[in-house]
Amino acid sequence: MSDRKTIDTAYAAAGVNIDLADTLKHGLREKVEKTLRREVLGAIGGFGGLFELDLKKHKRPVLVSSVDGVGTKLRIAVALNKHGTVGQCLVNHCVNDIAVLGAEPLYFLDYVGMGRLQTRVFDELIAGMTKACVAAGCALIGGETAQMPGMYSTGDYDLVGCIVGVVEKDKLIDGSRIEPGDVIVGLASTGLHTNGYSLARQILFAQMRVRLDDYTSVLGCTFGEELLKVHRSYWPVIKKVRDGTLHGVAHITGGGFYDNIPRVLPEKCTAVIRPETWDVLPIFKLLQDGAGVSDDEMFRVFNMGIGMVLVVAPKSVAVVQAAATRSRIKSYVVGEIRKGKAEVVIE
Repeated sequence: MSDRKTIDTAYAAAGVNIDLADTLKHGLREKVEKTLRREVLGAIGGFGGLFELDLKKHKRPVLVSSVDGVGTKLRIAVALNKHGTVGQCLVNHCVNDIAVLGAEPLYFLDYVGMGRLQTRVFDELIAGMTKACVAAGCALIGGETAQMPGMYSTGDYDLVGCIVGVVEKDKLIDGSRIEPGDVIVGLASTGLHTNGYSLARQILFAQMRVRLDDYTSVLGCTFGEELLKVHRSYWPVIKKVRDGTLHGVAHITGGGFYDNIPRVLPEKCTAVIRPETWDVLPIFKLLQDGAGVSDDEMFRVFNMGIGMVLVVAPKSVAVVQAAATRSRIKSYVVGEIRKGKAEVVIE
């Protein structure tokens, strides 16, 4: 039988540090303990995370799940060697994706793939995810950290998350209640969030020739700071108004307005969006002017300053906007539902 030390040394020489991975995993319990809910069973680090659904609390529970990543925003994090905000972005993006259905986030799992395990990067990612999970009331119950030399260039990594939430079946927000005459309320984004970074990087760095540490008064910060702004969570708003107030909700992510809003539109309902009704953030104007991108493409790629849209009856607009104000999120009446095809029209 081969000596374990010899095996470990050979594996380390191939680029995989098992001892470092074990050390980091042993410290995980303390890092994520504050995210755990009473329904979590067992210890962190097992083969599977355990979560006991409270069937006394839920009469007809529907589990809602989603998986997503951060995309090429990671290129900015790697270039600046700042990784905490992308950890928050990952969780918040996933929370938003199930919140559109009215689902309360229950638990979250992450996947981190690296060429070589880097302690500082790992710790910052976990700290960011933990911070966002605590804010959402979501337990971080497990994940996978994969060391794959040869798959990733030095310093690069990938980051993916999976979330599970729950909603009562009769309280699902699925868009079926949307009808002509409804009002569309937009909730402000912090910036690009986690979408459109491939185009943004092309415009900024290849065409405009800016650098991440360049400061611009247009943005009031450096380009790096702007591009690493945290993807906002809208769960604080939705949980206040999800009991019958919301007819439909769309998270404005990849595909922008044109591809995301139709996902919740019934047949014969057109969403009319009026861009002049909200403050389009400076970063989007800078990107459009920098490369002469058409309005249609901007609204298909980016969120343009609106990270989520809520479709409500006219009588509910004040209630929804009050909930947004209490959550310190700007809101705007950005459009309406008209009779027509299930599509988006930008007026």
